Amino acid sequence: MSNAVTIDAVIAAAREQGASDLHLEPGLPMAVRIRGALRMVGDPIPAGPLLEFARQLVGAEQWPRFLERRSYDLSRTLAGVRCRINILQTARGVGLAIRLLAPFQANIEKLNLHPDFKKLVAHPHGLIVVSGPTGCGKSTTLAALIQEINLTQTRHVITIESPIEYTFRPVRAYIRQREVGRDTPSFEQALLDALREDPDVLMVGEMRDPETMRLTLNASETGHLVLATLHSSTCAEALQRIVAAFPAEMQSAVRAQLADCLLAVICQRLRYRPDLRIRVPECEVLTSTMAVKAFIRQGEFFKLISAIETGAEAGMWTYARYQAWLESKKDWYVPDPGERAELDAPAPAALPPLTTAPRVLAPAAKAAPVEPAAPRRPRPIEIEPVEGGLEALIKQLSGQQP
Repeated sequence: MSNAVTIDAVIAAAREQGASDLHLEPGLPMAVRIRGALRMVGDPIPAGPLLEFARQLVGAEQWPRFLERRSYDLSRTLAGVRCRINILQTARGVGLAIRLLAPFQANIEKLNLHPDFKKLVAHPHGLIVVSGPTGCGKSTTLAALIQEINLTQTRHVITIESPIEYTFRPVRAYIRQREVGRDTPSFEQALLDALREDPDVLMVGEMRDPETMRLTLNASETGHLVLATLHSSTCAEALQRIVAAFPAEMQSAVRAQLADCLLAVICQRLRYRPDLRIRVPECEVLTSTMAVKAFIRQGEFFKLISAIETGAEAGMWTYARYQAWLESKKDWYVPDPGERAELDAPAPAALPPLTTAPRVLAPAAKAAPVEPAAPRRPRPIEIEPVEGGLEALIKQLSGQQP
């Protein structure tokens, strides 16, 4: 075999070790996140292969857009693994942040979520917000809710994502997926278009700005079921962030609109279970009751905490109550070796080095020879790479015996 391994082999090895994220940066070792912990492994990565791979991913047509914005989002299947990729310009050159998505079709049972979540998507209209910090599995939970609709209801579903992470095969539902930047110029335009496209269900990948939030609220008020994600650490914070995104003179009207259309807020975080060797979601759930609606209208978001604590009969969950349910749960879904996702694995000491140009994804005209700013001269790296096992894994990846 050659003396180096392509990025496809790196991604395959990262998935085999149970990594959820892979970070590639010129002049630094690659970094992998396994069970929530980030570790640097291997030797520093040259800038050339990363730049060439970024060009192949973005394509000649969109490369000028990357040079203008110095950032680009996309999704691809590499080495049989569905990946969400952000390409970014840094002081060292062009780097990549790669999220390795679950290899199985997400649904409520496979994610070990509470079965009551199925009731949320049975509503004909309203707003469901899935929130949580970065990397907590919001998109996967959203995909599971859409899949529940797909398996049980004959409804027209339109998803608006940036980028598309999970692809759906229609079963009972009629599903259209649109990617911002490829199929539509923006979330705003896609939401305006969707209202003329006879949808029953809308899925908004992320509410990032006031205009997207306004259109999302409008859609949920006009007879559609809308599912969206937001970054927050609690349910109350998620609603407060939506209201705070608008000017002060509009917030009273936004609170009233939010109170009228809200069905539920799911806030989640991931916790590793050593006994199961997987990470499972722990959730806080707020459902819309008359008291909750009143608190939202009055802007008394701090009272939502006590509403969740006393709202078990209305389907609400505190983190503590949800943890107790997890402790009593017996019917766990654990992915088999062909569906490994966030599994326990050996220490990431054996990821192969990326020192050659990656394979070409598709024939394409060469991009304009516009180079990013030259990376600075590498300085000594203060993180000691993990040693051992590199040669054996490279031989294993090439089909040889160590």
